[in-house]
Order: sequence, then C-alpha cells, then structure tokens
Amino acid sequence: MSKKVTTFNIEGRFLGFEFEDHKPKKLIVATSQGEQTIKLAKALRYSFQLRLIPGDWLQISGEQEFDSKGKLKLKAEQVIPSTVSQELAILPVLTDKNKASILVCQKSSCMKRGGKEACQAMQTALKIRGLSEQVSIKGTGCLKDCKAGPNIVMMPDKKRYTKVQASQILALIDKHFGEKELDITEPLVKAH
Repeated sequence: MSKKVTTFNIEGRFLGFEFEDHKPKKLIVATSQGEQTIKLAKALRYSFQLRLIPGDWLQISGEQEFDSKGKLKLKAEQVIPSTVSQELAILPVLTDKNKASILVCQKSSCMKRGGKEACQAMQTALKIRGLSEQVSIKGTGCLKDCKAGPNIVMMPDKKRYTKVQASQILALIDKHFGEKELDITEPLVKAH
C-alpha cells in the first residue's frame, strides 16, 4: 500500500518549538482547528529559530500524509511571516485561560544551569496538581538572558523568571496556576 502525500498551507500563531536533544524538531502553532504540531524539514530547523517569538503569525506550507494508524502528519517545507487574518484573530485557543503554558529556554546555557531538572520538576508538579491537561510545557529558543539561566516564562501573563531551580517549581506553579490563597514563605526567583 503506497502512502499518499499531498500539500498543505495553513496560517497560525507560533507558540513554541518541540526540541529533541536540544535541537528544534517541530513547530507548535495555534490555528483555527486548534493547536498543531508540525515537523520541520531539516533545512528549516536552524534557519529561523532565533527570529521567531511566541505570538508571531506564520504562513506554513509543506507536505501532509496519514500514517499507518490514520493520524495526519505535517512536515513544514516553508515558513514565512504572515499578517493576521480575521478568522485567526478571534481564536479561542489563544485567549482561553485554560490553555496556559510554561515557556522554557532549551539552549545549552540554560540546560547546563539546571534547565533539564527544572523541566522534569515542572512535569511532576503539573501531574501532582492535576494540571497536566490545562498547562503545557513548551521549549523555546534563547530568551536572551543566558547568564541568569535557566529562564522560563509563565503564559498567558508573560511573567519571566530567571535562575529557576527545580526546588522552586512547585511554588511557581501554585502561584500562577493554583489556588490564589497560598502563602509562599520561601522567596521565589527574581521576576522581571
């Protein structure tokens, strides 16, 4: 049975990258059909990484095919800046507070300073608090404060934290996504 490969062309808002071995592998984009994960062609993986900022509007074209389980697979061959269309300007996926995320710098400087441990602590803390479905962890490119890594940004309120340690993650998640009455006696990391 041969695979049928066709082309696609979508417009959406850049949310972040999925990384594999600290290298960008996939784009995460909010579209009118919901959040899409799109594999990057090898030629694209480094060409624009540092120029994309979460929230940028993109026009993405490439190849699509269904795998053996019937799941649609998208592979981006071209990614260009886009203007906001009326249809995408009112996406509930972009404004819904239930679709919160934590942006984590995946560059080697932040990873060496404890970013890997912080990511593992985030996954555990979200599970413990029952927030795995409401809050996602998204890898990003450089957040431009390498010496103060690891760097994270809590979305949608865009609160940035530097020098984040794994031991502080649960308190940060409670502060941003948990109950507001919590009394945090330990000082948190420096917020910008």
